[in-house]
Amino acid sequence: MHEPVAGDMKPLVRVALPVPLPQAFDYLPGGFDPARGCRVRVPFGRSQRIGVVIERVPGAELPVERLKPVLELLDEQPLLDAELLGNLRRAADYWCGAIGEVIFGALPRLLREGKALPAFEDEAWRLTEAGRGAHAARNRRGKSAALLEALSDGATRAEDLDALLPGWRAAARRLQSAKLIERCRPGGDDAPVRIRPAPVLTGEQRSAVDTIAASAGFHPWLLQGVTGSGKTEVYMALAGHALRAGRQVLWLVPEIGLVPQALRRLRARFDARIAVLHSHLAEGERARAWLAARRGEAAIVLGARSAVFAPLPKAGLIVVDEEHDASYKQQDGGFRYHARDFALMRAQTLDVPIVLGSATPSLETLANVEAGRYTRLRLPRRIHERPPSPVHVLDQRGLTLQHGLSPALLDALDACIARGEQALVFRNRRGYAPVLLCHACGWHAACSRCDKPLTLHRGRARLLCHHCGHSQPVPATCPQCGAAALTPQGHGTERLEEALRARHPSVPVLRVDRESTRGRDGFERLLDKLADGKPAFLVGTQMLAKGHDLPNLTTVAITGVDEGLHSVDFRAGERLAQLIVQVAGRAGRADKPGEVWLQTHEPDHPLLKTLLTGGYEAAAARLLEERRALGLPPCGHLALLRADAAHRGALDGFLAAARDAIVTINAGLPTPQRLRLDGPLPAPMSLRAGRHRAQLLLESSQRAPLRHALVAWLPMLHALPQPRGLRWSLDVDPVDLY
Repeated sequence: MHEPVAGDMKPLVRVALPVPLPQAFDYLPGGFDPARGCRVRVPFGRSQRIGVVIERVPGAELPVERLKPVLELLDEQPLLDAELLGNLRRAADYWCGAIGEVIFGALPRLLREGKALPAFEDEAWRLTEAGRGAHAARNRRGKSAALLEALSDGATRAEDLDALLPGWRAAARRLQSAKLIERCRPGGDDAPVRIRPAPVLTGEQRSAVDTIAASAGFHPWLLQGVTGSGKTEVYMALAGHALRAGRQVLWLVPEIGLVPQALRRLRARFDARIAVLHSHLAEGERARAWLAARRGEAAIVLGARSAVFAPLPKAGLIVVDEEHDASYKQQDGGFRYHARDFALMRAQTLDVPIVLGSATPSLETLANVEAGRYTRLRLPRRIHERPPSPVHVLDQRGLTLQHGLSPALLDALDACIARGEQALVFRNRRGYAPVLLCHACGWHAACSRCDKPLTLHRGRARLLCHHCGHSQPVPATCPQCGAAALTPQGHGTERLEEALRARHPSVPVLRVDRESTRGRDGFERLLDKLADGKPAFLVGTQMLAKGHDLPNLTTVAITGVDEGLHSVDFRAGERLAQLIVQVAGRAGRADKPGEVWLQTHEPDHPLLKTLLTGGYEAAAARLLEERRALGLPPCGHLALLRADAAHRGALDGFLAAARDAIVTINAGLPTPQRLRLDGPLPAPMSLRAGRHRAQLLLESSQRAPLRHALVAWLPMLHALPQPRGLRWSLDVDPVDLY
């Protein structure tokens, strides 16, 4: 940003540009009158950039020759309203993001360009009379059959089809040619929202709805309900209150794979326009949904993490489902925000209630409940008084396992299938085996770019690195000694799938992990195969822990939990407890009783015993006390500077200079407020994709001195000499230290 110097007073506009710098840039209006939130085209260096006006400066003492004028005003009305723009600026400040990258990251890609706003045609599709006959006759297959089914309830907007049935347009062309479907106009956007009849709420659900609906303005509510207690029906009832008042609802889910199920439920209840937003949508679809939200035409905005950036001119309610889920934190580079916490910022500014729902709330949320900042409402029982599924702990010490499964666990799975029911086997490790070992000389397959074992994926006949994506063929013999005895060590989901198929050849075995659910609707397509309720096995990773209802799923087996009991990650215990409760909650959600089998080498581990005897609340209280004693979040505050480079020397030099800078800042703080510095140290995974990685951790018992230090440190980091190829990021409130 230009510093004022003596000269004539000139009106200025402050513009955020999509560049990795922490400041905005001042320009002369250039004959335009751009409002805050409008896009402009401006000169930048030797090129031109699209920017967003974030501030109008009435006048500044700057000589005209030092400033350049705005070249073009792209929006007659602000693209970003005052609330969203203001909160994006707050978010950039809190999470130490580059303001321009934060603002442009909140826009769909089509709106980041220097073009007029797209004029999307309002579009819907419906069955013809012949189409209704074809749907009844079930004489179509694949996407065509799925599209007929999607339209069987009536005219459906194109944007809903985008979310429900990705890739539907090719099928639409075929069916339109056959005169089975036709294009139509959707109902007017000013048509009243119609709400279909809802199930009768339990007393606890009704109490939660009435309490939240009676509150005025901003208030954070924790809806803590056991799995199967009907939290979604509470959200639905509250959404109905907001829609009747002509207000909008923002509904967040932690994973894109959960969006289709949530959309079906919402469409079944509300005859209203629903805008779906997530990163897997085509750019046109995403821009259409974002603009519908901005115009107030979308009554409900549904999506994963990035949907939190949707404009909400008529906001009435925000719902964050499964608020504990780490997927709400952006961790893969770029702006490292937390969607749950940004949703709280927005709810406060918009002055609307926000509901955080979970069976296993995060320790951060529970600490806020203890401090009186949030109010907790409980749903302690399952719908229709279904009892919780009993948990059987299997001590696997000394047992002979078959593909990682104990005899008692295999017997339980056999019995489930014999009863005509479905079973879920959980293993949070994809692939066939995590290690391929030579029994003769001890060689094992390792990634040369990460110095980590390669995972055997037998179905693809490849060795894959789950850290950098490196892939190579499986060798026929040991590269070190030539022996042919290469032995898979350990068990992944692919190996469990193979073992169960061999044991039950006539029973479907569906594997749910990143490999088997590629594509935008891969997860949903797999789960649809279980909808008929026939006996089947479901094998998978933590994707299975998230809110899916399968009425005939009665047996859940949890394996591989011991890794979470001994992790160096201070959050591992919390995540393990949440995972066990969430996975166990998939069993017995309908009329049939369920059972859970937990296999471990440490049945007497204190955390497991506390969880199984006292439930999640007891385990969370124990973990929170441990965090308090150690000064760790949520009882302390962290910021993590990560850096990586191709050469170790460049990395060490940058982090040493960064430490010197923060040491100087720290010395200026009062002694009781000084930060604790840890590092620079190699990252827990010190080599990834051929790049050396290291980090510097800042710890504080109070948030204010940490914020003060970060504000002073960030511009110093940008000013440090940065060798070519060096990358660094500052992560405020990191959810992992890797």
